[in-house]
Amino acid sequence: LGVYSELAAARMKGTGTENYGGPIVTAGGLVFIGATNFDRKFRAIDKRSGRLLWEMTLPLAGNATAITYEVGGKQYAAIYATGGKGRRNDPSGGIYVAFVLP
Repeated sequence: LGVYSELAAARMKGTGTENYGGPIVTAGGLVFIGATNFDRKFRAIDKRSGRLLWEMTLPLAGNATAITYEVGGKQYAAIYATGGKGRRNDPSGGIYVAFVLP
């Protein structure tokens, strides 16, 4: 899972990257996963088809397992983005990033 930018620039697709963190699956069949170390994407994937439905670049790599929760009748997916496991000069820190589901 993921894209390593140097390999993508060399027109190598589907190589994947190191992953740190696991997926979660909602009752509606959405798989949420960050985990990709180098492209910093947070993705929603259809459980049945495997099709990528949505992705967003996080401020730091999402090297954690996401969570889902409900507040006020709205469902959210959130991940703790920490970075720091990539290349030597990649930024690290810590920030929670949450998304409301439609």
